[in-house]
Formats: sequence, structure tokens, C-alpha cells
Amino acid sequence: MKRFLDLADFSREQVLDLLALAQSLKDHPQPQALAGKILGLVFFNPSLRTLSSFQAGMARLGGSSFVISPGQGTWQLETRLKAVMNGAAAEHIREGIPVLASYCDALGVRAFAEGKNLEADLGESLFGMIDGLCDKPLVNLESAVNHPCQALADWRTLDELGVPRRGKFVLSWAYHPRPLPLAVPAATVHMAAMRGMEVVVLRPEGFALPERIMEKARRAAAESGGSVSETTDRASAMAGAQVLYAKEWGTTDYYGDVEADARLRASLGEWCVRERWFAGAAADAKLMHCLPVRRNVAIADEALDGPRAVVRREAYNRMVVQMAVLHRMLA
Repeated sequence: MKRFLDLADFSREQVLDLLALAQSLKDHPQPQALAGKILGLVFFNPSLRTLSSFQAGMARLGGSSFVISPGQGTWQLETRLKAVMNGAAAEHIREGIPVLASYCDALGVRAFAEGKNLEADLGESLFGMIDGLCDKPLVNLESAVNHPCQALADWRTLDELGVPRRGKFVLSWAYHPRPLPLAVPAATVHMAAMRGMEVVVLRPEGFALPERIMEKARRAAAESGGSVSETTDRASAMAGAQVLYAKEWGTTDYYGDVEADARLRASLGEWCVRERWFAGAAADAKLMHCLPVRRNVAIADEALDGPRAVVRREAYNRMVVQMAVLHRMLA
């Protein structure tokens, strides 16, 4: 495996095989499997779980890692093609990425959406450029509209919890004071569809996921025997649900328009997940979120601290599944 950029690049059977490897490495540790191997990590955007889980996972397999946060102890990196570099950036990724790749055995890169042009972000223009510049195995640590590492960890979490493959999975928009990227909701809806679940996207008017993302999920559902739908009706969405996956994202009706987004979300404070949301759900329904989460803004304390919440398990599973990815790439 030379690339881990999108779960859609793999068949369902290949994903299940990767999850089986993750379980095997957890049950039977291989502390010298990647001895002498080096993982480079480039973070154009902040991280807590992704950074620490990859470093910890690499160390547990006997390898080492280095971290680059452009502009923080290193030169600022320019990412635009044909840029006239007379500003803060002293180096371009066209030189920076190949140089960094030459120092390591695999490279992981996090580069969020610019959040200004929907078509450009959906096209993954920046990560596509990085992919073309890297001649070593490459891992997507979160791109404009994808987060395969989070999606794989969430799939493992669902399996661990015994959530039925055909269970009802609700991806719900949650409130945040500003627009957030589409990467996690896009990866999540596709993951649940690929697993074979009854997927419902619950969101307010103006926050529908782009048709390209929904169509990709529908194709995955068709292959797995699942389904994908969307609604603004919370009661119908939550009826019989086994999972509520809460996530914040920006408006897609006015993508890139911060003022329009602010107007839309100004009256949506009630989209803070509370225990009463689960009134019609399955008795043992679970609450998921990728973290970080703003308490009492996106999810209320009562729900986040309650028995339904499995957010810490999701976070731990990031390391478990990423070890399988690294092992498959480098062992």
C-alpha cells in the first residue's frame, strides 16, 4: 500500500482486512516491526489526536517520526501555483515536499480546505499537488474534504460496540460559532454507507452536504446494501437510530461567504446535542464525535459525559487503525 488518501480507494473487503490487521497488532504487539523506519508528519493546520496518535503508533511499532509545522520553527511554505513569492512564505511545497519525503520512509500531510471556493475544495487541488510531489508512501491526515484516518477509526469503533452493519446511523449537523470544513462529515457519511448502514444526514436548511459528496456515499451504499438519505426533521431522523454522529460544518448554500454563514447559524443554537435528542432512538444508542468539541455549544455536558458518548474510544482507535496503515505501508 503506497497511498492512504480515501477509503473509497479500497474495496470493502480491503477495509475489513485492514481492520483485522489493526486488531491483530493490538492483540499481538510487534514493537520492532518498523525498526529503523522514519515517518514524516507535515501539519499545515493544528492537531492534537492526529499528531500524537501517529507519533505514538509509530513508536509502538519501533519506528521514529519528525514533525513539521510550517511557519513554526521552519520556513513558511507557499502552496499556490504560479505564486509570486514576495510575502511571508520563503519556500514552496514544490521543493519542500520532495525534500521532506527524501528524509523519511513515509509522509503524512494535513492540509485543510481553504474554505473559499467549493469546487476547488471538492477537487482536492492542494492535496492532489502534494500527492504528485511525494514519491514515498503518503497518508492523508485530513484534506479539504476527506479524513480517512478518522473514518477508519470510527468504523472500528462501530464494530467494537457491536453496532449492526445494517443499523441506523444519523450524521447530524451541530452548532459551532463559525464554519468548519467538510472533511469529517464527508468521510463519515461515506464510511457509514460503505459499512452498509441506513445513513441519514440530519441538518438545517442551508447546510446540505454537496451533491458530489452525497452521490459518492450513495454509490458506496448501493455496493454494500445500505442507504443514504437526508432530512431537516430531527424526530424522524432519530427514530430507531443506533448511532448519532454529531459534527459541525459550514453552509454549502453560501460556501465561503462568512457573513451569510453567520446569518444562517445565528438562530441555530438549539442544534446543541442533548439527551432529549435520543427520545425516539434505540435504547442503547451511541453518541459519536471526532473531537475536538465545544462543550455546551455543539454537545451539552449531559450528553458528552453520559453513558452514550464513545468519543474517547474513537480517539483511542485512531492510534490502533493508523498502526495498521503504517504496518501495511512499511513492514
